[in-house]
Amino acid sequence: MNESNYYNDAKDFATKLRLNAIKTNLEESIEDAQHNNLSYEEFLCRLLQKEYDIREYNMTQSRLKSARFPYKKYFEDLEIGALPNDAQNKLKLLSSLSFIKEGQNVILSGNPGTGKTHIAISLGIKACLEGYKVFYTTVPLFITELKELKSKRSLRAFQNKLAKYDLVILDEFGYISSDKEGAELLFTNISLRTGRKSTIITTNLAFDRWNEILGDPVMTAALTDRLTHKSFVINMNGTSYRLKETKAWLKTLTQ
Repeated sequence: MNESNYYNDAKDFATKLRLNAIKTNLEESIEDAQHNNLSYEEFLCRLLQKEYDIREYNMTQSRLKSARFPYKKYFEDLEIGALPNDAQNKLKLLSSLSFIKEGQNVILSGNPGTGKTHIAISLGIKACLEGYKVFYTTVPLFITELKELKSKRSLRAFQNKLAKYDLVILDEFGYISSDKEGAELLFTNISLRTGRKSTIITTNLAFDRWNEILGDPVMTAALTDRLTHKSFVINMNGTSYRLKETKAWLKTLTQ
């Protein structure tokens, strides 16, 4: 069998085995090996490395897409010194993602515009990059989806899927109050993850005001107890990020 036949057979095997990166880069890798006089072992290692790298990249992109982030926010974009003191003190620990490994929750609580959503999304993106499965949604949208799934009798399948996420981010708890059905669905689906998988919640309400959203003091007490047990509760009260940016922008207009 001549070299051309070996090359064609190799591409054919790569296709059948779904080794798309090897198939695409085979000719270039052979030329590189010949040019640099690579050993068989080094040639094979480099070829497999390309396959591995492209698969890792594709899996990461898939995790980022399925997480449904509304936009990309990164730690590098945070103005650390402008964050509330409690966030500054705990950000390094949170960014290690050890809370995900331990199945702990994170509650970012404080007035609007102080960086709660930015931190939550940054943690979610970092988790995706490190191989964790993440799901992001706002609490109002989450409740709406749960109601729709319940009416279609497909809630159980979603709950099974939700239980497999390493991290669920529930943003904007407290912006819109819920009816009894929505509150019960929210309580049930958060409780399913308690002590097993991590959940991040951002809220503009102190715990003693959560009953305003859930409308049931017993349910509120139970949910608060489960969420805060061995969790990181970050005080995000401080000067609004957005207010600072608006003032800085207005200042440039007057210069």
